[in-house]
Parts: sequence; C-alpha cells; structure tokens
Amino acid sequence: MIYFNGFSLDKEEELFKEYIVDTKFSVVGFSYGAIKAFEYAYSSKSRVDRLILLSPAFFQNHKKSFIRTQLKYFKIDKNSYIKNFLENVSYPSNIDLKKYLKVGTIEELEALLSYIWSKDKLLELIERGVVVEVFIGGRDKIVESKESCDFFSKITTTYLLKEKGHLLK
Repeated sequence: MIYFNGFSLDKEEELFKEYIVDTKFSVVGFSYGAIKAFEYAYSSKSRVDRLILLSPAFFQNHKKSFIRTQLKYFKIDKNSYIKNFLENVSYPSNIDLKKYLKVGTIEELEALLSYIWSKDKLLELIERGVVVEVFIGGRDKIVESKESCDFFSKITTTYLLKEKGHLLK
C-alpha cells in the first residue's frame, strides 16, 4: 500500500486501519494526502486497484477570500494556526495529534486550499478499473462535508459517517 499524509501530519495512517485495504495495489490518502494519492493514482504507470480517499481536502466551494485569509493567518502565526488546525482535525474525538505533527509549509497549505477536484479525471480513473472509495465525516470541522459528499457521491462510492469528524473518529 502507498499512503499519503495529511497536511502537517506524518505516519498518521495507523489512525485509519478500519478504513484501509492494505494491499500491494492500494493507494490511500488522508485530507491533503487524498489529493496527492489521487494525483499519484491518476498519473501512475504502475498498477493501482483501489484508491481510498479519507476526508479529502475539498475547498473548491470556498471563495478566494477564504483561501487568502487562511494563508494570511498561517504566515502571521504558524504555531497558533497549526494548534487550532490540529484541534479542528481531531474534533469531535480527543485524539492528541502531537506525535504525528510535522509542520507543513505555506506552499502545501496553498496547494491544498486551491486544489480543484476533477470529475473527468475521477471518471477516467474509474474507467481504468480503479475502485475509488471516499470517506467523509459528517461533523468535519475542516471541510464542509455536505458539499464534499455532494461532489464525490455523484461519481463514486462515498460514505458519509454522520457522527465522525475529519479523522473519521
């Protein structure tokens, strides 16, 4: 399995054992890592049987002012931004994410906030025979789960876990 980490996180895949199909031909990504996993699977010349997107970073429904504000606050006080971000990632659980912390860069934050998911690319991947599964928490404080679910559920198998947050806990 190939796994891609979320923004400002490292080795957090152990938190998602119940959602991951750990095979040689699986690609999995959490949040920002879901973007990287999708692009990897789409561009890969290697065999990919399954793509699992865990709480994919989905911000294309936000105005540009939202993105500018997020980047501004990150630049002003990175530590406070990350602390607040990790609290929102773990909500509604009480999981302490400090052991997984790997502070991201402004470039990574901008990339995840600006990313536009392509329906056509997702459909092409599915046409190639890749099973795509998306897991979204209904109480997510990072992305707007309704908009995210509306987008992905029209394309592929999507699970909305109503009482779960961004960590799907």
